[in-house]
Amino acid sequence: MSDAPRHILVIGMGAGDPDHLTLAAVKAMRRADVFFVLGKGREKDALTRLRRDILDEHLTGPYRVVEAEDPWRDRTQQDGGRYASAVHDWRHRRADICERLIVEELAPGRCGAFLVWGDPSLYDSTLAILEDIRGRGTVEFGYEVIPGISSVSALAARHRVTLNRVGRPVHITPGRRLALGFPEDCDLVVMLDGHESFTHLTGRGWWIHWGAYVGTPDEILVSGPLDEVAGRISRLRAEARERHGWIMDTYLLRRGPDGADDTGAADGKDAADGANGTGGASRTGGAGDADRTNP
Repeated sequence: MSDAPRHILVIGMGAGDPDHLTLAAVKAMRRADVFFVLGKGREKDALTRLRRDILDEHLTGPYRVVEAEDPWRDRTQQDGGRYASAVHDWRHRRADICERLIVEELAPGRCGAFLVWGDPSLYDSTLAILEDIRGRGTVEFGYEVIPGISSVSALAARHRVTLNRVGRPVHITPGRRLALGFPEDCDLVVMLDGHESFTHLTGRGWWIHWGAYVGTPDEILVSGPLDEVAGRISRLRAEARERHGWIMDTYLLRRGPDGADDTGAADGKDAADGANGTGGASRTGGAGDADRTNP
């Protein structure tokens, strides 16, 4: 048996559009002997299929995929310490599963890979879980991270806007923290907003650039003054959730007379209007950090 350590690749896959996969990601995929996938139930089987489609497109030889079921997470706890405790419990059980996969399915000296939606550094638990496993001392392995296009970058690109304006900061936050306050002198990127926190910010001069399933065939885009489009976004979210069984969306909030950045990119229309005339409520293209379940 080889004494060489195991090696893990954490590969950012982009927001959901297969064309977002970087050359570095493709090269990394071709180094892997086995790919580890944590399934998220039947509702999100499409994400697992998309992973396999990407592997089929870019790998020339046979490859091995080992799947396990992602553990249940208590999403009813939303306040303070109880929320953090629920996330830590879920991560610990997730680490138990990943540890078993590495020990049982990856031989010493071989290379395994986790395919991560978006970018592994932004609202994803994989890196923290690998550090947890390494800290246990039960299995020795090294790992490296290959960055990917995040849903935040994909959202800005689809709306043809910059994330920052001259001399202004950008604040990235999960939606549940909006109610706790935020800096008033910055633009806001909001992720993981399962409770439509944007609906509580109407009447304050915000402009929103919103997108769901960004980069996938089910992509939905809306932009405009928040007071005017908040109801429409809520309706589209409900319809999409009913249709797919889940939703993952991201949005940019900024103040201004028309939401334009310093280049004047925003023109008061949905970003997709010029392409399909549907008011931005079509074009499908991005799982957009769909595994992002632990802010």
